[in-house]
Amino acid sequence: MEYTVQKLSRLAGISTRTLRYYDEIGILKPARINSSGYRIYGQREVDRLQQILFYRELGVSLDNIKNIIMSPSFDEIVALKEHREKLLEKREQLDLLIANVNKTIALTEGRVEMSDKEKFEGFKQKMIRDNEEKYGEEIREKYGKNVVEKSNAKLMNMTQEEYDKVTSLAEEVISTLEEAFKTGDPASDIAQRAADLHKQWLTFYWSEYSKEAHAGLAQMYVDDERFTAYYDKKQPGTAVFLRDAILIYTGMKE
Repeated sequence: MEYTVQKLSRLAGISTRTLRYYDEIGILKPARINSSGYRIYGQREVDRLQQILFYRELGVSLDNIKNIIMSPSFDEIVALKEHREKLLEKREQLDLLIANVNKTIALTEGRVEMSDKEKFEGFKQKMIRDNEEKYGEEIREKYGKNVVEKSNAKLMNMTQEEYDKVTSLAEEVISTLEEAFKTGDPASDIAQRAADLHKQWLTFYWSEYSKEAHAGLAQMYVDDERFTAYYDKKQPGTAVFLRDAILIYTGMKE
């Protein structure tokens, strides 16, 4: 069966503008253009759109989706199995949060007891899932599976006091970094303070700290556009500034 832009947009539940944009960036070209100038999509394009929407649902950027599905080694069956696993993980996370809410309701009503650790297990698990979806492949490649698994386990075993502290530290890193950036000097006292706070924040997740690993992570903030976008969202250039401050802090700056 063939579809025009209008029909395919209704079928997929997305806008015609989105389909036209996918055509512009080359991620989903129509099968042909008919004599009236309309884009026409066939079964192959329908299947590809489904793959794109699966990846979008999992939070993968369009650039990365394009690289994946345009690769000569792309295997649709393997991709669908991977989608299924990711969706099952999401369902597991939702089930955990629902169970957490139900238990909290029962606690409030005086029907059960619930430890402070149990109250936050769902949220910590969600943090791990989110990080895995966004950065799992890259950090495993850079640091190894064992290091990442130890970090995830450390997060899950955090006490409420530790969890509050690391959350507060994350906010302090950003606020201090914003002020440091205004100086334009990554070697300034406040920039080095930001680097030290960043180290303190990392030690809540890493089972072992090393200057080399800290410097490597800082470089990844610049090399990976997702990290760069996070740090640069208020002040462009902040990711590079933080990288330089950490390289100075760790003594790794050439």
